[in-house]
Amino acid sequence: MEKSRKLIIAIVALIIIVAGVSFLALREFNKNKEMAEFFAIEKEEMENDYSKFATQYDELQVQITNDSLREKLESEKLKTQRLLEELRQVKTTNTAEIMRLKKELKTVRAVLRSYVVQIDSLNRLNAALQEENEEVKNKYTAATEQINTLSAEKQDLHEKVTLAAQLDATNINAQPLNKRGKQARKVKDVSKIAISFTIVKNITAETGNKTLYIRIAKPDNEILSKGNTKFQFEDREITYSIKKYIEYTGEEQNVTVYWNVEEYLPAGRYNVYIFADGNMIGQNSFEMKQ
Repeated sequence: MEKSRKLIIAIVALIIIVAGVSFLALREFNKNKEMAEFFAIEKEEMENDYSKFATQYDELQVQITNDSLREKLESEKLKTQRLLEELRQVKTTNTAEIMRLKKELKTVRAVLRSYVVQIDSLNRLNAALQEENEEVKNKYTAATEQINTLSAEKQDLHEKVTLAAQLDATNINAQPLNKRGKQARKVKDVSKIAISFTIVKNITAETGNKTLYIRIAKPDNEILSKGNTKFQFEDREITYSIKKYIEYTGEEQNVTVYWNVEEYLPAGRYNVYIFADGNMIGQNSFEMKQ
């Protein structure tokens, strides 16, 4: 009877122990299952983060032109892709490896954030420099336009001053004369041609010795001349008929020159042109009849 009671007690104790072990085993199994599910979710989120960070490195590389910085970003992107590939190969039960890759992910996130801040600062600096450069360019353009305007005004003023300083011949009169110094009525009686004119008063003109050149053009536009008589006008040498030296004081001055006729002169209209200081300062015409 005593043996039976002890046996029953032993069996009951064994049952309790087996039940306890089974309970603990089941609880551990459920715990491991929950952990596996947790790490599976954790692994998926980590994979998404690694993929997102690798993409962000690509986006950052597009924003910059600095070759050195681009190389650093490329290196970090390749490292991120390598860690992503390692994570994909890890089983959800390998908690130690997942935890290591989770720490690596924090480092990748921190490094990426530092590059984002750096590139953002560079972009803002570049934007400020571009704005400053544009402002400088606008100021330079405005200054250039102002200089061009001033140059044009200066040139215009210079031309006006130059024009104002030119001598001016007025009251130009050509008189055909006979041998007795009287007005010749017919061209065959002309012995000389008296050309008179007035150099007007000009306080802006340079005073001193002046050389006047007078050209007398026949009806066929041939210039009356004696020998090789030429002077410089603009970019060429042209023939003159009479050369006259005067002392110009800035005051009005009357001048008379003579052309001695030694050649045949046809009837018709003759033109007189007067030059000084490289400019034509007056012109007129006269008629000689047959």
